[in-house]
Amino acid sequence: MDSNIQDFIDTCNSDNTCNLITNSTTTNLTTSVSSSSAASTSITSSSRYENQKRRDWNTFGQYLKNHRPPLSLSRCSGAHVLEFLRYLDQFGKTKVHTPICPFYGHPNPPAPCPCPLRQAWGSLDALIGRLRAAFEENGGKPEANPFGARAVRLYLREVRDLQSKARGISYEKKKRKRPPPQQQALPLPALPPPGASATH
Repeated sequence: MDSNIQDFIDTCNSDNTCNLITNSTTTNLTTSVSSSSAASTSITSSSRYENQKRRDWNTFGQYLKNHRPPLSLSRCSGAHVLEFLRYLDQFGKTKVHTPICPFYGHPNPPAPCPCPLRQAWGSLDALIGRLRAAFEENGGKPEANPFGARAVRLYLREVRDLQSKARGISYEKKKRKRPPPQQQALPLPALPPPGASATH
């Protein structure tokens, strides 16, 4: 395997989602925080994201060259992007249970199973975000961006839904878990009065 692609796959299997989120908040950090340490952290995160984006872009270009028949970027469509994402699945490290597996829907299976390894949805989503940006930065027109094609968006949604069911992880609930800690804090003031009455 080409060392370029191996580096890229290792990158895909690292926490790409965190890098994407870090980059999207970099601008806010830089403008809202005057601390020099926060600014240097933002710059580091940004340059790491830029390096990763450049690596991903070069690897996709290599994939197009190795495609049979070879493809030029101008002829690349959403269908080719889907081929690329499916190709990457063979190097995935995320266990995705099949519906017949006894661990289907369990986030922490107690034993190994023969289910396939795939690229995690978060890694693919972050990868497409970087490639979509790189396409436009390299002169591509937004309306012709194959990484923003409807087929690619639908594919990512399908992967997210399939993996959330198979792995017992609800991606939507993660966002909604923030309010409950505030609600749990409300009963606390009601607890001292019973203790206070016991001391009297």
